[in-house]
Amino acid sequence: MLEDEQIVAMVRNGNTGAFADAVERYQSPIAGYLYRLTGDYEAVRDLTQDTFVQAFKSLIKTKTDILLRAWLYGIATNKALQYRRRKRILKFVSLDKYLKTDPPDRDDQADRVGEKIMVEATLLKIPEEQRVCMLLHFVEGFKYREIAKALGISEDAVRMRVTRGSQEFRRRYTGSETDEL
Repeated sequence: MLEDEQIVAMVRNGNTGAFADAVERYQSPIAGYLYRLTGDYEAVRDLTQDTFVQAFKSLIKTKTDILLRAWLYGIATNKALQYRRRKRILKFVSLDKYLKTDPPDRDDQADRVGEKIMVEATLLKIPEEQRVCMLLHFVEGFKYREIAKALGISEDAVRMRVTRGSQEFRRRYTGSETDEL
């Protein structure tokens, strides 16, 4: 399989078939990310396809250096935000199924369902720009530099959003916040 830099160079030099490697490598992770942002499985298929179509068209035209992975996630984030603006809702899917953990005991399952609902409700209260940065960092494993490049903001802004989002989550989750859903 080709390296990201090779894919970019080959596509720009007219070998459009090389883009298939990028789709193969990033389609599932991008779809999972979009699902966590939108909570809408049907929309995810379209948003994922739109992400790769836009990336392909833009890759041919742009001459600037890009980090393919971060660039694709940036496009996907913009697609999800556009979708949200259109729908005016953002359902957040629990991170539990995407994190590798041991399956819960049956006795423990009721407690976990309650905790899951509390986590989801709390995450919905985190400002969107902070939630996006938190997802990219904690779930997708992006470094601050990659998030900054993907979102077109500074590393300091990313660091601040992740820190503030984490603090806000802790504050709200521990019960010191009394907002209703």
